[in-house]
Amino acid sequence: MVEEFVQKNSGEYKKRKLWEHLPRKMMYQTFCVVFDYLLESNKIAVDGGGKVGWIWDPAGVRKYLKRKDLWVS
Repeated sequence: MVEEFVQKNSGEYKKRKLWEHLPRKMMYQTFCVVFDYLLESNKIAVDGGGKVGWIWDPAGVRKYLKRKDLWVS
């Protein structure tokens, strides 16, 4: 739910406001765990103003994974 909401509202909210505008309520501590996971897995980023944006690009990742010159043995 959090992942989909961030994708649709990328760059509109800061962390706290994002939690307040979720379609269903969840505890803030649970939200923080999910938020930290998305941040650590490089699916979201926080800009200098604190706004949360969706940065995950699976098509771009597949493109770079196919390139043999980028592999390290």
